[in-house]
Amino acid sequence: MATATALASSRLATTSPATTITLKGSTALVTEFFHYAVNSVLFQRGIYPPETFTRVAKYGLTMLVTTEAALTDYLSATLGQVAEWLGRGELQALVLAIASVETGAVVERWVFDVEASDDGAEGGRGATAAGGGGGIKTPKEEKAVTAEIQAIVRQITASITFLPLLEDACTFDLIFYVSAAAATPDECEESGGRCVVNAQQVRLRSFDTGVHRVHTLVAYARQEE
Repeated sequence: MATATALASSRLATTSPATTITLKGSTALVTEFFHYAVNSVLFQRGIYPPETFTRVAKYGLTMLVTTEAALTDYLSATLGQVAEWLGRGELQALVLAIASVETGAVVERWVFDVEASDDGAEGGRGATAAGGGGGIKTPKEEKAVTAEIQAIVRQITASITFLPLLEDACTFDLIFYVSAAAATPDECEESGGRCVVNAQQVRLRSFDTGVHRVHTLVAYARQEE
């Protein structure tokens, strides 16, 4: 698709050890982050009209998510597959490539690199389009992870201050780098990296669940002097 996937608290003054995020919990956190990050980029960069987004509260911030049924269904299905790859340690990166409708040239590329712990991580990177182990062992509380994600979302929102204006109508693709042994659904196909020619890169913040670490980078076409 080119145009558009409780803590109960006691009133008693008790203390309890920090809960380590499990693989299942980390997979859910990272997949959820991808959902909001993709929606945020699509809104901030004007890929879809602003009236097709609605405000929701998440990460202590006001987030915008699409209300367009086709896009919602696409993201839901796509991120469902992402969750499966994450759970098996097979996802190495998710890339959101923004391209000109008229020329097809990629003008912006948002990269979310995924570094998995040693548990189930596999090597051999290959790219799949829809439409390594890093020894992460430090236990993390979800509250700390949320704060790290919040910082990244703020940076995505602020990106309009340095990214070039997208003057032409644009579309997007989601591209996934997965291990060579990863199973891919029929609707996915082998893809090139969809890179930006003559790119300028800005590295944003990272977050770490203790199971997965996600690094964020945006590359965009240099404007001619």
